[in-house]
Amino acid sequence: MKNPRAILMLVVSVLVGLGATIVAAGWLVQQGNAASNKVVVAALDIELGSRLNSQLLKTVDWPSGSVPAGAVSDPQALEDRVVKTSILRGEPILDAKLAPVGSKGGLSAVIPEGKRAMTVRVNDVVGVAGFALPGNYVDIVVNTQIEHEGAGDKQISKIVLEHILVLAVAQEANRDETKPKVVNAVTLEVTPEEAERLDLARSVGTLSLVLRNQIDKKGADTAGIMKRQLLAGDVLGLPVQAPAPAKRAPRRRAAPALAVAKAVQKPVETPLVKETVEIIKGVARGSVEF
Repeated sequence: MKNPRAILMLVVSVLVGLGATIVAAGWLVQQGNAASNKVVVAALDIELGSRLNSQLLKTVDWPSGSVPAGAVSDPQALEDRVVKTSILRGEPILDAKLAPVGSKGGLSAVIPEGKRAMTVRVNDVVGVAGFALPGNYVDIVVNTQIEHEGAGDKQISKIVLEHILVLAVAQEANRDETKPKVVNAVTLEVTPEEAERLDLARSVGTLSLVLRNQIDKKGADTAGIMKRQLLAGDVLGLPVQAPAPAKRAPRRRAAPALAVAKAVQKPVETPLVKETVEIIKGVARGSVEF
């Protein structure tokens, strides 16, 4: 026969253990919710200039102590916003990566206030063999002719714009690409004044892009170079030799006028020439000199 008291104690112990487990689990859930926040992240890779929607976004738990500044917790607040930089999957959607509210999608949404986008035609050489990609910085060099009077050597190459951001190559604006792309057009980010200089340079000569370091903002401040400087010894590191003076023919002295007059007045003596005529009479022969 079983002991009723032992069975009662066993049932009470089980009930107390279950209660303690439920209380501890609830406490842990509360602590976890208090230590994390909801943050909206990218559900897929999002390209520059794309318009956000519910399919591109998702919400995840993020530790409250490391929530990045500008993070958003409500996906509805990001509906129809345009991103101005590429965003990778799982990356938080920050306000700094979004264009102003009301911006339309496309390249125009990523142009900062006060800037303009201008496209120039290039080839495989002018476009730095395809290494001028979106997000890179370039300098613009123009080769043209000097038009002012008195310029003997008129051809010159000169840097006209420096540290210009490449917004797009052809129709591609994705800045995550690193593979070279040979295209026929490059879109640059310029100020209104730089747009005027670029348009004039394009009309008066041929353009070349010079790829530069992205963090190097130091200006070149060059005066340009002309053909005579390019071929001169001081540019090539060789001594400059002055051209040898041309040799002049010896100058003939004029004869005195009196000697010339005498030479004209003096009669010219010609030697006498004798002629001999042979005369034949029958069988007799003879000769006569004149």
